[in-house]
Order: sequence, then C-alpha cells, then structure tokens
Amino acid sequence: MKKFYGNKLAIAVFTLPALSLFSIMVFYPIIQVFYKSFFKWNGLSAGTFIGIDNYLRLFDDKLFYLSNKNGFIFAAVITVFQISVATILALAVSSVKLRGRNVFRIVYFIPVVLSVTVVSQLWLSIYNADTGLLNKFFELIGSSYRQNWLSDRDKAIFAIAVVNAWQWMGYQFALILAGIKSIPTSYYEAAQIDGASPVQAHMKITMPLLAETYKFCLLISVTGGIKAFTEMFIMTSGGPGNSSYTLTYMMYSSAFRSGEFGYGLAAATILVLECLIAILVFNRVFKTENTSEGA
Repeated sequence: MKKFYGNKLAIAVFTLPALSLFSIMVFYPIIQVFYKSFFKWNGLSAGTFIGIDNYLRLFDDKLFYLSNKNGFIFAAVITVFQISVATILALAVSSVKLRGRNVFRIVYFIPVVLSVTVVSQLWLSIYNADTGLLNKFFELIGSSYRQNWLSDRDKAIFAIAVVNAWQWMGYQFALILAGIKSIPTSYYEAAQIDGASPVQAHMKITMPLLAETYKFCLLISVTGGIKAFTEMFIMTSGGPGNSSYTLTYMMYSSAFRSGEFGYGLAAATILVLECLIAILVFNRVFKTENTSEGA
C-alpha cells in the first residue's frame, strides 16, 4: 500500500478522469459565469465588456438586498425546523421501546421522494385562502383567524420556507438517524449504569458525537436556503410583487425574463461566494469546537 501511494504516476492516472470530469462539469462553468458577469450580454451575442458595472448596479439595486434577506430568512426557517424536528423524531425512532419504528421511518421519508412540483401544488391547496386546509382548520376549532398565506408580502417567504422545510425534513431525519445508529450502545449502557437519564445520555453522548453529522446537515440546509428557487417559482412567481425573490430567482428573472444575462451572472457569482463563505464558516466553527474538545 505504501508503495502504491508513493507512485505519483499511478495516483495521477487514477485521479485524472475524475478531476477532468469535475473540471468540465463544475469548475469550468463557474469560471465562465464569473467571466461573463463582466459583460453586457443577452445570452446569444458575443457581449460587450463593461468591467464591474454589473456589480456596481447590483449593489445599488434594492431588489438585491431584498433577495438576500429572503434567502437568509428561508435558510434560517428550514434549518431550525428541519434539524430540530429531525433530531426529535430520530431520537424517538431510535428507541427500542417504540413499536412500528420501521413504519415511522418510511412515513417521515415519503415527502423527500415526491417531486417539488407535487409538494408545491399540495401546499398551494393547503394555503388556499377560501378552501385551504389551514384556514378550514381554524374554522373547525371555532377561531375567526384567517390568512391569505401567499398573498401577504411579509408572510409569503415564511409560508414558502415551511413547504421546503416539510419536504426535506425527512432527509435530515435519515442522516441524523444514521449518525445515532453508528454510536456504540455500550456508551448508553455505561451512562445508564452511572445513573444518567435518557435525556442526559443524549445530551452528553449523542449530541457531541453527532457533531460531524450536524455540520453536514447545517451545510445543506443553509446553502439550500440561500439558493432556494423552485418553490417560489411554482407557488408565487416571486410575488406578491417581488416580495418572495431570492438571489437565485433574481438571477433567473434577470437572465431569462429581461434578457440581461451578464447582470444575472453577476448575481450568480455573488450566490456562489455566499455559499462558499457559509461552507468556510461552518468548517472553521466545527474545527474550532473539535479542537477545544480535544484539548
């Protein structure tokens, strides 16, 4: 094995295909996005180089700041909802005392395998102001509270975020449950012998040992929230007005509706940078925590 790892030619031969594919499918398009963001370009012609004008215009655009605000709201809602609910359900399902655990595992994961279009249409029916299940529920319990959930400029982004959080909670649930199952049962047996309650055992054993799992869960939920697009495209078309725009939707609208591909690619570049910063921050935070625990 040492002889193999010392053979740089062999390593290059085996890694070159994967690196080539990654460069063609991922790295090269990112470079092109960054390069074309300096052009006034309609997506068809050669385009005109305008330097950083697209970025100056972007940072002077109120819609850019609204889109970023919505992206961070979206990320915060789905992160808190998915990870907290997924953790509670995973802890419950991991208990040997719970009957029908396999049924619950399947039920919690069903929304994940549904298409986003199906889920969005389902929640459009639920949110319907006149016949929707949510308003009918308030009517059923005798409450006069009613809400036009997707037509309120202040609440629309929250309503859409709940849809995404509900659909992908099962994915987070599966990750956290897998992490719990990887922890040796002897740890819990030792904690029980020491007189620890189930809650104390989970706080002192489960949570610390799931640090890497939570790191991954946070990364996919935060970056997924920042680049959210599909739900608002289907459910509100960015509305009412532009109140549910995210940076991804702004990029789409600029490029494919207004024909300003250069401006849209400038927004896409900022989006990539924001996701990259989020990844670096989480890596730094969890690395610091791991270092502190090791010390």
